Amino acid sequence: MSLDPTTFETIVPSRYITFTFPNPLSHYHHLRVAVLDSPSSSAARIASMWVPPGRESDWIFSTFSGHLQLLLSSTTPHHLSRLILIGNPPVYSHPTSYSSTPYPSPNQSEEVEERLRPLLLGLTPKSAFYHKGICNSEFLQIPFLIYEDEVVGCAILEICEGPCAGEMLIENVAVETNTTKEFRRRLRFKRMPNLVQTQMRILPKNELDSVELNNLEFEIDNNVLVHPYLSPMVGGLSVTESHLEHRIKGGFRPKALCLGIGGGALLGFLSSQLNFDVTGVEKDEVVLRIAKKYFGLESNELIHLVVGDGIELVEQLAKNITDDCKFDVIMVDLDSSDVTLGVCAPPSEFVKKSVLQAAREVLCEHGVLVINVIPSSELFYKSLISEFEEVFEELCEIDVGNGENFVLMATVSKIENALNACEDSLLNKLKSVSGSYIGSIRKISRSANQESANSLLEAMRLEE
Repeated sequence: MSLDPTTFETIVPSRYITFTFPNPLSHYHHLRVAVLDSPSSSAARIASMWVPPGRESDWIFSTFSGHLQLLLSSTTPHHLSRLILIGNPPVYSHPTSYSSTPYPSPNQSEEVEERLRPLLLGLTPKSAFYHKGICNSEFLQIPFLIYEDEVVGCAILEICEGPCAGEMLIENVAVETNTTKEFRRRLRFKRMPNLVQTQMRILPKNELDSVELNNLEFEIDNNVLVHPYLSPMVGGLSVTESHLEHRIKGGFRPKALCLGIGGGALLGFLSSQLNFDVTGVEKDEVVLRIAKKYFGLESNELIHLVVGDGIELVEQLAKNITDDCKFDVIMVDLDSSDVTLGVCAPPSEFVKKSVLQAAREVLCEHGVLVINVIPSSELFYKSLISEFEEVFEELCEIDVGNGENFVLMATVSKIENALNACEDSLLNKLKSVSGSYIGSIRKISRSANQESANSLLEAMRLEE
């Protein structure tokens, strides 16, 4: 089917078109071109990206949801209205194992960009050629973005489908940072392929005499948390450290309720390293199977696993829970399933007053709710904080520092100052896990947050 030449003259929100095009660098091959317009209308700002060689079949580059994540998370100075992906056609219809292949050298890149410029100009909306009514097509710059991560190799272990999460994959990856190389096992969902749901460090069982990941056997390392926001979440427990220490010295194990299990890294760590009694709730039974099979999660006297909707469970518990059954900690790691928001957490269903009140009711007098937040916008974050402030006594935050995650801690009662830590205290354990994150905890001022939210709303109103 041929394309109408005028198809790309305007931005059409969420329009996604793929086609093949003769490769200007080779007369014998074609390129796959995918064009996605932003869900929200904005000025015509265009960018292109070359798909990393060998990763053409990865959901990040071969699906609408992956393409959308790339568009919404781009680091360009202004929000993109159109992102064009260009690469070799995928050989397979599903993700496959790969070893990273270097991008073209700077000289080769310049040649590639020059050869592709006529194509990119043809995919550029008319409005992008004009500035203050003057045509500037000769000087129009279309940025060529490069996708970079630390992964240098991948071995797919399984691709399966769950009733709630949809298609998912489990992979072993080799990660290289500067001169350090380590291996991790990861879980990713097709609906949000650029978001790693779970990753745990894995250790080779044999000598590294093979460069092929598929030929190596690994064992899970439960002693460390490598997911960027999990250490800060554990560090967030320090706001109620005095209460938790009192429970431990009284011969009781602190009780934690974890909403969202993924691979179970957080549950396993709380149980094995901090001696917590943990209840984990996961909506998708296939995800739970994956956690047991590939990530070493086990159900035992300290870890209780429940298949169900975590939000609904909290609401049910709140109706008839007794004081002796209440939890010291609720840990929330749930992301939104709405791909149009990009990577976003928690889901809007959790940030309802009735749900937050139920969560408070399930917590003990000195309990804390710790939640991973990936805000879709600054206004979303400010609004979320306002909702929490209406229900909880005090609110603190940790900026994870990766430009994406925040950890919020909401307490039922006022935060007590931590006691002087002895060598074997919980606080020292938390510090050893979380490093400097405990020192970066910031208490959120109610008045300051409200003033900031009002300023944002006013700015948005003026833009309209």
